[in-house]
Amino acid sequence: MNGWNAESDAATLLSNLEIREDLHYKLMNELDGIQKVKVLLAQALFGNPDVLIMDEPTNDLDFETIKWLESFIANYDNTVIVVSHDRHFLDSVCTHISDIDFGKINHFSGNYTFWYESSQLALRQKTQQNKKAEEKKKELEDFIARFSANASKSKQATSRKKMLDNLNIEDIKPSSRRYPAIIFNSERYAGDQILNVDNLSFSDSSSVLFDKISFNLNKGEKVVLYSKDTRATTAFYQIINNEIKPDSGKFNWGITTSQSYLPLDNSSFFNNKLSLVDWLRQWAKNDEEREEVYIRGFLGKMIFSGEEALKKADVISGGEKVRCMLSRMMMLRSNVIMFDEPTSHLDLESITALNNSIKKFKGNVILSTHDFEFAKSVGDRVIELTPKGVIDRLNSFDDYIVDNKVKELRKKLYS
Repeated sequence: MNGWNAESDAATLLSNLEIREDLHYKLMNELDGIQKVKVLLAQALFGNPDVLIMDEPTNDLDFETIKWLESFIANYDNTVIVVSHDRHFLDSVCTHISDIDFGKINHFSGNYTFWYESSQLALRQKTQQNKKAEEKKKELEDFIARFSANASKSKQATSRKKMLDNLNIEDIKPSSRRYPAIIFNSERYAGDQILNVDNLSFSDSSSVLFDKISFNLNKGEKVVLYSKDTRATTAFYQIINNEIKPDSGKFNWGITTSQSYLPLDNSSFFNNKLSLVDWLRQWAKNDEEREEVYIRGFLGKMIFSGEEALKKADVISGGEKVRCMLSRMMMLRSNVIMFDEPTSHLDLESITALNNSIKKFKGNVILSTHDFEFAKSVGDRVIELTPKGVIDRLNSFDDYIVDNKVKELRKKLYS
C-alpha cells in the first residue's frame, strides 16, 4: 500500500471497481447511480488513510464489487471502522464487534457470527440453572476453539484467530437484544404445478430490462432471482403479481398455489391512519382472526407489544413497515412467498430471524437480495434476468457467482 502514485493508483482503483476508462474524466453528474457509488468508494479508499470509516459501504453495490471490497479491507494494514447490516461482509472483514445496546457500547473479539452465536450460547446457558459451571465453561471453550480453527488465511482472519485464542470465557456475555419470531406456515400444500413463465419480456422508457424469459418453478424450490439491474427483478415481481403488464409473453400460477409478496416499495399499504391492529385486521380470513387478541399475537411476534400495536400506520418507520408486512405475510399463510430486497430497513436481529425462517419454510420461495449471506444460505436455484435472455442454474448462489462458465455467459448477455 506504500509508495502510491496519485494518477496511476487512482486509475487502478477505478479499474478494480469496474469503472471503465472512458468514464475516468467524466463529471460526477454525468454518471449513473451505481457508478457514482463506486467513485465515492474509490475516493474513500484512495491515499491509504490511517483510519478508514465506512457507513453501510455495501449498499447499492453488486456482489462482484462487494467481494472485491471484502478482500481489500481484509488485507488492509490500517484501522477500519465499519457500520453494516451485511452479515457476510462483517464476517469477512471484522476482528472486533462493538455492540451499541441500551445506551452502552460493548466491545467483543471476533466477527459478527462469532458474536451472535456466542451471545446466544451464553443466553441459553444462563437459563440452564441445573447445568454445572464446569460443563458450561467446557461448552464455551469448545465453541471458541471451533471458531479459531475455521479462521482463513487473510491478515484480518489471522489477527481474529489470535484474539479468539486469547479470549477469556468471562468475556462472553448474553445479548439483551430481542429477535422477532418470524414463522411462515402454509394453509395448504401446493401441488406439482407452481409457476410457468413463458417468453416474458419487459422494457422501461430507457432500456430492455429482460427479454424472452422462460422457466418452470418446481415444487419446494427456493430461487434467488438476480439481475445486474435491480429494476428488472422488481418489474418481474410486479408482473407475476399482476401489478403491471409485460411487453410480451405470459405466466401461469398453479391452481393449488397461493402467493404473498413483500415488495421493494411498500408505501401504498400505509396510506391510512389505521392503528396497526386495524391495519393487520384487513387480511383476517374469519371472525377468530379478526379478534384483537389474535392480531396482537402476530404483531407481538414482530415486537409490537402493548401500546406499540396502536401506532398509526402512516407514521411508522421503514423498518416497522417491513415488520408489519412480514406479519401480513404470516397471516396470509401462502405456500409461495416472494421477497424483493427484504433486508432493506431491517436491523440485524430481524434480518437474522427472517433468514432463519425462510430456510425452514416448506413451500416455494422467490427472493432477490443484496445480502450475500441471505442469498447463499436460502437459495437452491439461481435465475438471472438479462436484456438478452435468462441464465438458470440449479446451484447455490455462492457457487453460481464464482462459476467461470456463468461469468462468460453473463458478459455476452449484458453486452
